[in-house]
Amino acid sequence: MTDIQLPSVSREWHLTARPVGWPTPEDFALVEAEVPRPGEGQVLVRNKYVSVDPYMRGRMSAAKSYAAPYELGEAMQGGAVGEVVASRAEGIEAGDHVLHFLGWREYAVVDAKQAVKVDPEAAPLSAYLGVLGMTGLTAYAGLLRVASFKEGDSVFVSGAAGAVGSQVGQIARLKGASRVIGSAGSDEKVKLLVEEYGFDAAFNYKNGPVGEQLREAAPDGVDVYFDNVGGDHLEAAIGRLNRDGRIAVCGMISVYNNTEAAPGPKNLARLIQTRGRIQGFLVGDHYDLQPQFVQEVGGWVRSGELKYSETVVEGVENNLEAFFGVLRGDNVGKMIVKL
Repeated sequence: MTDIQLPSVSREWHLTARPVGWPTPEDFALVEAEVPRPGEGQVLVRNKYVSVDPYMRGRMSAAKSYAAPYELGEAMQGGAVGEVVASRAEGIEAGDHVLHFLGWREYAVVDAKQAVKVDPEAAPLSAYLGVLGMTGLTAYAGLLRVASFKEGDSVFVSGAAGAVGSQVGQIARLKGASRVIGSAGSDEKVKLLVEEYGFDAAFNYKNGPVGEQLREAAPDGVDVYFDNVGGDHLEAAIGRLNRDGRIAVCGMISVYNNTEAAPGPKNLARLIQTRGRIQGFLVGDHYDLQPQFVQEVGGWVRSGELKYSETVVEGVENNLEAFFGVLRGDNVGKMIVKL
C-alpha cells in the first residue's frame, strides 16, 4: 500500500431505533467514525455515489427476511460506487473505481472479493447503481425470466416512473410488447412515461380507482403484470389478467410502512379461470444473467434506445432525506446520493 495521506474521519449513518410504521429522523444518527486502514485483500474506497432503495425499509425491522436486519448503532449498508484511495489487494489499484455494498458512508473498507471494478469511461459512475446495476438487472430478470415475457405480450407496470419500473416498460417495448401500460403517482410522471419512455398508456393512480383506470388503459387485458406496489394495483391486475397471464412480484411499497397486515386481493380465484401465475423473486437469484444483461442493456443505453432518469441528492448529510423521498415516491428514476 502506497504511503499516502489517508483520511482519518468518515461520516456514516447509523440506525438507532427500529421504526414502527413510517421511519422518522429520530430513528437514525449521522456520526463520525475513524476510517480503518485496509488489511490484506482489502481496499479503502471514497464513495462517490450511494444508492437508497425501498427494500432498505425492510432491513430496518428485526423481523426475519431475505436480507439480514441492520444492526442498531452500526453503519447501514447499501449499494455504492467510488474511487479506491488505497489498496492491499491484487488486481485493484488506487485510482480504480469499484461497485460495492457499503454505502450510507463517505469512506468504506471493502474486501476485494466483494468489490466489482467498473469503467467510468463506459458509462457514468452513477449508472452502475441504477440502469446498469442492481435495479436494471431486477427489471431485466423479472420481466424476461420470472414473467416469461414474449413478443406480443401486453405489459402493465406499477411504480413505472421508478428506477425498476421505467426500465421494465422500455425493455418490454424494445422486445416487441403489443402494449405497455404504466401507473405513477403524479401527472408529471405520467407524461414522462408516455413522452420520454415510450409507454403506450399511463395513468395517475391518485386520480381514481386503479381498477377503472387500468380497464380503460388496457381494454384487451394484460398478459404480464410487473408489481412494484401491491395492494389495489395487484388486485386490479388480477382483474385484467388474460388467459395464461403472469405476474412477477418485485416489491410492494404500498405496504412497507404498515403496522398491520394488509388485506390480500379479493379476486385471487380469478387465477383459476385465467390459469394465471404469480411469482415473487429476488434479483440475487438471477446474477447468472449479468453478462447478458450488461451486453444487451448497455448497448441500448449507448444507442439511446433505452433512456433513464436519476434523482440526485447531494451530500451524505442528506442521505436520510433521500431515502424518505423514495418511500414518498418523490424520485423520478433511480434515487442517487452524490457525496
